[in-house]
Amino acid sequence: MSRICLLIILSMITLAGCKKDNPEPDRCKDCIRVYKPNIYLYPLKETALHVELGFPLGGSVVASIPQYNNGWSVNVAPSGRIDNKYDYLFYESDQPDKWQKNTGWVVKRDSLEHFFETDMKAYQFRDHEIKDFIDYWIPRLNDAPSYAIYPQEKPVIEKLIQLHFSEQPDNVLRLFYVVKALSKPVQLKPHEKTTPVSREGFNVAEWGVILE
Repeated sequence: MSRICLLIILSMITLAGCKKDNPEPDRCKDCIRVYKPNIYLYPLKETALHVELGFPLGGSVVASIPQYNNGWSVNVAPSGRIDNKYDYLFYESDQPDKWQKNTGWVVKRDSLEHFFETDMKAYQFRDHEIKDFIDYWIPRLNDAPSYAIYPQEKPVIEKLIQLHFSEQPDNVLRLFYVVKALSKPVQLKPHEKTTPVSREGFNVAEWGVILE
């Protein structure tokens, strides 16, 4: 056997040995990413709070600010200021694509800002939370003449991504949007909103986007 052939065989053995027998426990098949969920926290008093994410169907955190590690342990003021440094907890995650796409709206690109402002206000998001959404997402949604928008309310989100708190909030508002660029309009069954979540007491609000 020539020296070259021997080196090739050894290389193949080495590569095969690097292959994992079992996938990582947090990995999931057919995952889709949730981009930039912001979690806003408003306790009634200065509170040391631990927040964890759970993925019932599999998934994992892929980015976070502050660093997620095994959860966020933070001090939160009633104003929502976190560790005197952040206005919200930020993360991105991968989880199975089980989002609802049965109801929603088709929105023209030049109407997106008005749509999101109106829709998020109806869900009881506050002005600065809506502004954060608009400032980040509107400049990024400019690749198509119109978009299909599928809202994901708390019951749907909870099946895929759960929030766990060391001190349970009185009210938790969660809303994601699946956003799909369209080359031509389609017909969608309009989405009927659930009863808006109260923003009284220790309350939490979260928004995020899934790009399809």
